[in-house]
Amino acid sequence: MLSAEIYNHHLKFIIPGGTSRGILNEKLTWYIKITDLNKENIFGIGECGPIKGLSIDNFKEIPNKLNEIADNINDLSQIDYSKFPSIQFALENAINDLKNGGKRVIFNNSFKDGNPIKINGLIWMGNKEFMLKQIKEKLEKGYSCLKLKIGAIDFEDEISLLKIIRKKFSSEYLEIRVDANGAFLFQNIFDKLGQLDKLDIHSIEQPISVNKWEEMKEICHLSPIPIVLDEELINLNLEKEELLEYIKPQYLVLKPSLLGGFLSTKEWIDTANKKNINWWITSALESNIGLNAIAQFCSEYKLELPQGLGTGQLFSNNIPSPLSLDGEKLFYNSQKKWDFSILNNNDRNQL
Repeated sequence: MLSAEIYNHHLKFIIPGGTSRGILNEKLTWYIKITDLNKENIFGIGECGPIKGLSIDNFKEIPNKLNEIADNINDLSQIDYSKFPSIQFALENAINDLKNGGKRVIFNNSFKDGNPIKINGLIWMGNKEFMLKQIKEKLEKGYSCLKLKIGAIDFEDEISLLKIIRKKFSSEYLEIRVDANGAFLFQNIFDKLGQLDKLDIHSIEQPISVNKWEEMKEICHLSPIPIVLDEELINLNLEKEELLEYIKPQYLVLKPSLLGGFLSTKEWIDTANKKNINWWITSALESNIGLNAIAQFCSEYKLELPQGLGTGQLFSNNIPSPLSLDGEKLFYNSQKKWDFSILNNNDRNQL
């Protein structure tokens, strides 16, 4: 016999996060905690952390759907949550955690034994001085791959920043990825891509907005730098093989909590591998609960590229966990413990 509780938690950004969709100061996250009443203190927990303006979940309906799931946790067959990918992600992880003994083990592999994952350093949008400060900090910590959010400030300022980096570090020593979050227009995209190409940019994520397959296909075919599909993948009705066969991108970036969990993410990986399209996995502003699950999933694969798992340090009130960073390496430090006391009674069922 199972019981379920729902918690909510307002994650607070230490430094406001700048994106092409605006400035982020906090992020509302829900957790579903599933307890086996026959086994004292054994529970699994999963994170539902949609992002407004990006996730396809109906935000207004999430609280009701989570309560419905909690009320029917012993028989979910009658509950339709197919249009809530963030809930699918949370429920999948809570159930798998519980099945594995409630030890926050979602996938039993080498990550929990301390095998690290190489990650990129994330540089948030902001004014030139703010972005330079972030870049300096990441380079001092030994990152060999940086990902810069672009498209919110003047493009010439962004190019100027990239030139500063490239004067100090060639592409042999530092990989630079940029993420436009769909901010650019097709009319002038090739001029921008040409300028980025001169700076040995590794790739650009989602240069134009979604659902413009014909334009994106042309960009992928003619671009001097590799194109990465990101937001383009976040559609539950998408035919994966049809999309990849038509657009033919060079890379995919996969966010499990926005794609409906790990089963869906694995389908994307299998489809991409069949078509010789490379990929990496990225967290989507989850707390350490979701980040832990995603990192464990990453370790199910032989990783060829730095992954996008550097969001664990963003929040002042994150869930204390064994996740640790050593330079550009994310690892699971078994000497540290999970601490769920931050999810106090004031958070429970406050939906």
